[in-house]
Amino acid sequence: MPGLDPTLDRRHMESFAARWAAAWNRRDVEAVLAHFRDDIVFTSPTALAVAGAATIHGKPALRDYWNAALAAIGTLHFTVDHVLWDPSRRELAIVYDSRIDGRDRRVSENMTFDEGGLVAAAEVFHGVTGIG
Repeated sequence: MPGLDPTLDRRHMESFAARWAAAWNRRDVEAVLAHFRDDIVFTSPTALAVAGAATIHGKPALRDYWNAALAAIGTLHFTVDHVLWDPSRRELAIVYDSRIDGRDRRVSENMTFDEGGLVAAAEVFHGVTGIG
């Protein structure tokens, strides 16, 4: 399902977040990318380490970054804790617990959707290691 109806409510965004996490847990990069614009601007501290730049421009470059990052790790599991949705700004924050190769972190992935319901920009914030 590429794109989302920009008028969706919090319940729908919680469902989106659950599907997003499930796609990551399957390592299904294409399922995640289906919700992003071709000219996506994506910023993450991990991108700096993996791709040499903190900000990735465009879906092909984002695909390459994510595939390279996944190739370098053994295990990955995301568990959504909660979402924050601002319908007037079309901004979603997915707050989740990330377990990658036994390392736990709290993460917030903040996404801005365009008028057509695709993610136009996203930024990732990593918290401290050792959740809970």
